[in-house]
Parts: sequence; C-alpha cells; structure tokens
Amino acid sequence: MKLKPNKKLGQNFLVDKNIIKRIAESVPINKDSEILEIGAGTGNLTEFLIDKKPKKIYLVEKDKNLFEILKNKFKEEIEIFNEDILKFSRNDILTNNSIIFGNLPYNISSKILTKFIFNTEKFKFRTLVFLFQKELADRIIAKKNTSSYGRLSILCNWKFDVEKVIEISPNSFYPKPKIKSTLLVFKNKNIIFNFDDPKSLEKVTNIFFNQRRKKIKKQFIHLFKNNLEIINKLNIDLNLRPQNLSPETYFKLAKELEKLRY
Repeated sequence: MKLKPNKKLGQNFLVDKNIIKRIAESVPINKDSEILEIGAGTGNLTEFLIDKKPKKIYLVEKDKNLFEILKNKFKEEIEIFNEDILKFSRNDILTNNSIIFGNLPYNISSKILTKFIFNTEKFKFRTLVFLFQKELADRIIAKKNTSSYGRLSILCNWKFDVEKVIEISPNSFYPKPKIKSTLLVFKNKNIIFNFDDPKSLEKVTNIFFNQRRKKIKKQFIHLFKNNLEIINKLNIDLNLRPQNLSPETYFKLAKELEKLRY
C-alpha cells in the first residue's frame, strides 16, 4: 500500500529510480561530504545518497509520520530533524563542504531558496541541488531581455552559478503533478557583489518588477527621487523596462540605495 501524500505540505514523492540516481550523481560526493536533505519523504533519494558513503547525512522532514518512517528505516545511518526548513536554525551542522538536496514543495520553494540566498553567512554550504516546478526554474535561470527574467534571476545571479541539469516528467512522481519539474544545481560564486544590507537588493528588485511591463522611470523616481547623478553614473535609460537591465545594474542600484540610507 502506498503512503498517502499530504496535500497541505505539497508532497509529491519522487519514485523514478533512474531520475533519483541522476539527482544523486549530479554533484561529486565523497567521504568528506556532509549532506543535508530537505523533505526526504519516504527516503528514496536518501538511499542513493547513503550509497555514496558521505561523511554525514542530515534529514529535515516536517511531516511527523514520515519523520518516524525515516527514523526507523535508516536508524544510525542518518541524523533527522522533525522541523520546518523555513524555521530550521541548526546552522551548526552545516559547513563549507555541505551539499544540500531538496525536492522542494512547489508552494514554498521560492521561500526556501531565498532563505539560503540571504543566509549564506549563517547557513554555510558548497552546493544546492534543488528540484523546482519548471516554470520557477525557468525564472531562476532566465537572462535579461526575456519574459521570465525577474527578481529571482537577479538574486540567484548575485550569489550562485546555476546549472540546469534535467527536466523531469510528472510520471516520475507520486502523485503525478500537473507540470514538469527541473533539477538545478547552485554553486557558490567565489566573488560576489558586497552589500552592507543585502535586503537593499531585494527591495530594489521588488519595486522594479512590481510593474514589470512599464518603463522604469516611475520606479526610479520612487526610490531615488529622480537623482540625475545616479542616472548619469550608472548610464541608465529610464525608457527601458525592468527586464532590460542586467543583474549588475541592479546590484549597483541597490548599492546606491544603501548610500542614501547611511
């Protein structure tokens, strides 16, 4: 008898062993690797990860029933936490060598990703291996001047080099979702644009893309009071639309916003 997924938690169990194997092999894992798996479900991916013989495997599973199943199934092979990843604060278990896997619930996947974007000082890791609904993945890896390009594209570009690994059919899940999924690998960039408060980048992108079809003049005036010095310094054409500006331009705009605050 199949375990009944919890709709409220957005559970879609990955059951295709070929796809699960591909996910486990999407990044190098060795005896020094430490792994955190988010939403391990029934442990299908966990089995493959254990076979890689990493140094340590941690699981975070919010569902109490699944938590008990996983604890009994793997016993001493893993350490498991019955917690919500959005509230998870055990940053002490993560290091610069940690690899974080997640078949993320569609309804909170962007929130989980944002948590790791803005908390890399607290939650250390080497690589993220996340499964998203295809539409969201397309937005994450989108380039400027495309319809999918937006806030998440810019935030991810700030911190990560992102690689699309594979698209996954609904047939690989139980129950079948209505849409395709995409596996993305996020590797920390060696050099990133530094902010005093990274939330300034979030504010700038939120305001600009809140009206993505309109020219950026109104948003610019809202943030910078039509400051001609900033316009000239960054060589910005206010007749452009939000999707026409590069990530680097948004980084510089966020930095200028910080200067106005201090």
